[in-house]
Amino acid sequence: MADLKERIARRCAKEFKDGDFVNLGIGLPTQVANYIPDDITVTLHSENGFAGLAGMAEPGKEDVDIINSGGAYVTAVPWVKYFDTSTSFGMARGHLDATVLGAMEVAENGDLANWIVPGQKVAGMGGAMDLVAGAKKVIVVSLHTQKGAPKILEKCTLPLTAEKCVSKIITEMGVMEVTPEGIVVTELHPDYTQEDIQAATGCKLIFSPDLKAMEEE
Repeated sequence: MADLKERIARRCAKEFKDGDFVNLGIGLPTQVANYIPDDITVTLHSENGFAGLAGMAEPGKEDVDIINSGGAYVTAVPWVKYFDTSTSFGMARGHLDATVLGAMEVAENGDLANWIVPGQKVAGMGGAMDLVAGAKKVIVVSLHTQKGAPKILEKCTLPLTAEKCVSKIITEMGVMEVTPEGIVVTELHPDYTQEDIQAATGCKLIFSPDLKAMEEE
């Protein structure tokens, strides 16, 4: 499973261009920081109060003052800027080129559920609602299924984070665009067939006429 998550993170890192200002959510999205191409500069935003996240800290080299919004130890670039939470959320509400988030469920129209399972205690939605409302692009990175059950569905069954907000979905099986016509598979990993990805999905997929192999490097 770790290899599959790395595959997803590596592919997601290819979504950005030089100069982008990007937020990475907790969990799998944080791994994307480790694979940003060397030939571009992407400023990574963490909603707990800094811009300039560089990646996960190596064991034994943690700085107790530098953590991401999930509480994990991270590193920072030399030009890092720190600020208060209100300033951070002001940035999240209108200045992000993209946000990368995990998901429990995504609907074919782009609805996102990623914060609560009814009956389970959680601290709250966190910054997800602000991030999906403010970012120009919302990219979901996730394993394609949860214990064999599809996570991409006709309609979400869990409480929504936001409606019609997801732009792109990247899983270990492929890359998908959310369009008014439905979810379009633009890249398919060579480990899987069109029949495989469709069988693992809870809605009808559209396969691009220009479908290509999912990039890993």
